[in-house]
Formats: sequence, structure tokens, C-alpha cells
Amino acid sequence: MKYLYVTLLVLVLGCAGYTWLSLHWAYSRGERVGYVQKLSSKGWLCKTWEGEMAMVTMPGTLTEKFAFTVPDDAVAAKINANAGRRVALHYDQHRWVPSSCFGDTEYFVNDVTVAD
Repeated sequence: MKYLYVTLLVLVLGCAGYTWLSLHWAYSRGERVGYVQKLSSKGWLCKTWEGEMAMVTMPGTLTEKFAFTVPDDAVAAKINANAGRRVALHYDQHRWVPSSCFGDTEYFVNDVTVAD
């Protein structure tokens, strides 16, 4: 019985460590510039801000969509305050996050600035 508890403890600590590592170690960092089309709070239990930005490279070309997650309510409020303006979203990419409870995408926006 003791081995069962030790094995269970090791599994729980391993899962917690993997989750912490995937959320705190960024695979890549960068920024994308465009117009935020949509930002909404989603989720049954875990509420996250999920958004979509249209990136236009040149007038007359097709727009590329960038789906992102905003884990911080203050950053989401900043994005909403600049609705309709061209903004630069600064993000960290976290690959293989184990649950959609932390966000639906792997791009986590941590700051926003107005692009002129």
C-alpha cells in the first residue's frame, strides 16, 4: 500500500511540474500587429480571454488571422480600451500546455501597445 501512495504522489508531482514548466517556459516570444476583431471571456469553469486579430500586410491582400489567449484581466481591459485601433500584441508561445483550462491557444498575450 505504501508503494501505491508513493507512486501516486510521484505522478501528481510530475503532472504539476510539467504543467508549471509548460506555462512558465516560453517556446518563443514575439509580437504581431493588426486589428483585434474579437475578444471574449470563455469557459465553463476556467474563464480565459480568447481573441482573434486580423493582420493585413498590404492593402488588397488577404488577411491572416491570429488567434490568441489573454490570461491577465488588466491586459484584456487594455486591449478592449484600444478597440478599433491598430495594435501590437506582445506574446509568449507556450507549447503543449496540458489543458484548455489555461487557454485555447498556445499564444499568451502579456502586453499591448498602440501601433502608429
